[in-house]
Amino acid sequence: MNILNDFDECKMAIINPDYNSSKIENFPKIGVTCFSKKIIDKFVEINNPEIIGYLKNTNGHVPIYKFNYKGVDVAIYMSPVGAPACTNFYEEILAKGLEKLVMFGTCGVLDKDIKDLAIIIPTSAIRDEGTSYHYVKSSEEISVNEKYVREFVETLNEHHYSYIKGKTWTTDAPYRETKAKMEKRKDQGCICVEMECSAMSAVSKFRNKDFFQFFYAADNLDNAKWDIRSLGNEILLDEKTRIMLLAIEFAIKL
Repeated sequence: MNILNDFDECKMAIINPDYNSSKIENFPKIGVTCFSKKIIDKFVEINNPEIIGYLKNTNGHVPIYKFNYKGVDVAIYMSPVGAPACTNFYEEILAKGLEKLVMFGTCGVLDKDIKDLAIIIPTSAIRDEGTSYHYVKSSEEISVNEKYVREFVETLNEHHYSYIKGKTWTTDAPYRETKAKMEKRKDQGCICVEMECSAMSAVSKFRNKDFFQFFYAADNLDNAKWDIRSLGNEILLDEKTRIMLLAIEFAIKL
């Protein structure tokens, strides 16, 4: 038996998200999340949004903020890195009442010509992780961002951002991104690598919720030696915080 083919389409599990995450009255229908505590902290410092709840795990409580932007309430929270933890938070915030989520974060580029902090819109993802196989049937790839690309591009154009579209490689094991694997993924059409996209897209399909993800380019793997570029949280923080505002600007259009 191939365990990756052991998909069960039943919606009810032994432990369901609403067992651990209570619905909040008047919870925002639209949310924005990223992986950087530095970006979240700077955003909170500047805008002082209201805390309306928490997402909880064994490492502590992560605040959920409500930010009213141009008359629209937006839920904002920090996602943990890695598909299993990231999707658990997604499941739990859906249980609180969220309907639509915009996620952004870094990715490693597989093409050295992609500039640092370039905006990347994934169109499909290689499923080199385990979480997605519990939400949709086994396949090598999963389509992502079927909706709202036009609206996102309009937002990018309004704010004078250029962008690249392409396939991403989602993996659970960043320390096993070997040269041979990278070349294979490039041959499959991948332009970047990250750890959550295919799984988050699978959850959104399973739960029938709207989800959109984009990246800003960070480290470069397409080099003789790994080039960290702006991967660190402190590097180019002002520019990254502006990307947070870009995500919120886009989210209120959904």
